[in-house]
Amino acid sequence: MLDINKIRADFPILKQTVYNKPLIYLDNGATTQKPQVVIDKIIDCYTKINSNIHRGVHFLSEQATLEYENSRLLVKDFLNAASTAEIIFTRGTTEAINLVASSFSERYIKADDQIIVSAMEHHSNIVPWQIVCERKNAVLKVIPMNSSGELMTEKIAELINDKTKIIALTHISNALGTVNPIKNIIELAHAHNIPVLIDAAQSVQHLSIDVQDLDCDFLAFSGHKIYAETGIGILYGKEKWLNEMPPYQGGGDMIKTVSFEKSTWADLPLKFEAGTSNYIGAISLGEAIKYIKNVGINNIYEYEAELLSYATTLLQSIPELKIYGTAEHKASVISFNLKNIHQYDAGTLLDKLGIAVRTGTHCAEPVMQFFGITGTIRASLAFYNTKQEIDALYEGILRIKKKF
Repeated sequence: MLDINKIRADFPILKQTVYNKPLIYLDNGATTQKPQVVIDKIIDCYTKINSNIHRGVHFLSEQATLEYENSRLLVKDFLNAASTAEIIFTRGTTEAINLVASSFSERYIKADDQIIVSAMEHHSNIVPWQIVCERKNAVLKVIPMNSSGELMTEKIAELINDKTKIIALTHISNALGTVNPIKNIIELAHAHNIPVLIDAAQSVQHLSIDVQDLDCDFLAFSGHKIYAETGIGILYGKEKWLNEMPPYQGGGDMIKTVSFEKSTWADLPLKFEAGTSNYIGAISLGEAIKYIKNVGINNIYEYEAELLSYATTLLQSIPELKIYGTAEHKASVISFNLKNIHQYDAGTLLDKLGIAVRTGTHCAEPVMQFFGITGTIRASLAFYNTKQEIDALYEGILRIKKKF
């Protein structure tokens, strides 16, 4: 059992009021709040060891480098990767996916080849592959979903052929909360020698991920979704792919030698980390992971599952409220609309009650098009949320209904 009062005390932003109401933060799918230990770590880095990493021989640079590489080790252990060489620091999930799309396609994709994504992807796992298809004259195929927001996985075998070069799909839908059966999909793909990229931006903070058990070829996530600083993210990739793929960007740190005739690349993982990395962000990610491990990722999952069940039951009791995404396996997200009330209006009124939710398409326009809507209200949960906050959301929705 989690000590929720103690956990909430770790997050200073939760103590404030908004419009003279206690802040109820239900926009965790967009970004999470930061525990005091992460905030303190960031301040500590800037006040004690701030210096560019890897290239300095002085004390500050050595200490910053040590902390940076220790964070890489923490990420490696958190994901159960085989080696720190498989852990690439990026600016976030978006850059990690763009890295794979650019470098993998440069080596492995040619005209008429096929890339498979799913119908519930975030734009960050659609647009980079569309760019690849335009550049390489390749074809993008889409795994369909049903009205419950579940992937029709039986259709995947029909999409796969000898032209299929990679499958890229989300672990948990940011718009619907659906938890996809990624291990089964990976097994199917590997039976056809097709690598798989997993967008774990909405899953790594909610449930345990073991990349060796999943056997995924690539996995991406963002630090700010898992209680760390913004502007930092992770690409996990199997060494066999990362060694073969050309660099994504050129510049400092990713080189071994440079001459006007020829340059050679650094060994993994630096091969894909051009320029000055966000080393403070990386260190904050390591601190956030230590915090999560101390709380226990399985404890977080169980508590959030209880919260989600409670919230779903409560909101379903409102006749004029429709939930989008009713998959059997869900996590942490409830997307809904109120009859005859625009989502922006509802979100604005909830804000005046101190309740922060997200409204709009959630960077998943194809999902909205599938359901024939312009957007939803999204309440996304974290382990510092409470049933009392869910009650407040429920009461706030009833007030909005009455007002309209």
